Amino acid sequence: MRIVDLSMPVAPHFRWPVELTVRGDIAAGDQFRVSRLVTSCHSFSHVDAQAHVIAHAPTIEATPLDRVVGPCRVLDLRDARPAEPLDAARLAAADPGGVEGEILLLATAWDRHRDPGTREFWTDAPFLTRDAAEWLAERRPTALAFDFPQDFPIRLLLDGIAVPFSEHVTHDICLRVGITLIEYMVNTASLTERRVLLSAAPLLVPGADGAPARIYAIEGLGV
Repeated sequence: MRIVDLSMPVAPHFRWPVELTVRGDIAAGDQFRVSRLVTSCHSFSHVDAQAHVIAHAPTIEATPLDRVVGPCRVLDLRDARPAEPLDAARLAAADPGGVEGEILLLATAWDRHRDPGTREFWTDAPFLTRDAAEWLAERRPTALAFDFPQDFPIRLLLDGIAVPFSEHVTHDICLRVGITLIEYMVNTASLTERRVLLSAAPLLVPGADGAPARIYAIEGLGV
């Protein structure tokens, strides 16, 4: 058995403000050291709830754990090029095959090409076409996991540019119908198997439209 950590560190970032404060100094005689963290629920590695895009939809505490923890097949897209549109045919060729109800992990190893702490991680990333999102939805996974900003307009948000919501294709097509989105993973280049057990359990934050997650894959289980 081998555990592969796929989580992006929660640290100072150009896109997401992070406030980490520490109270108490044990070396100075305090009994406890206590850290306080303030950041967005949609920063770093996280899970989206339907309330992220749909009014009055379920919030993150309603996400069953068996939708984000379980058998996962890895679509090897590690030869994806900068700014490459990944269409349905490209995903089908990368799919090792499996049954409905599995998690699908789209692995481009994009953090090996661009540092997640830079604008270029977003502006140069490959992205999914609308027919790719439709193809993913037709597979009926419980969740989709990405190691790159999968919808083209995500990069435009860096400059405050808004486009029709339909162009956020995985949010519009997949999240709307209840397929959970697991976003901003790293270290997928370390995966050696095409079938893994994936755990992406979000923090239990009632009323939130998403939550951070510690995401990891377990290899060697023969799932």
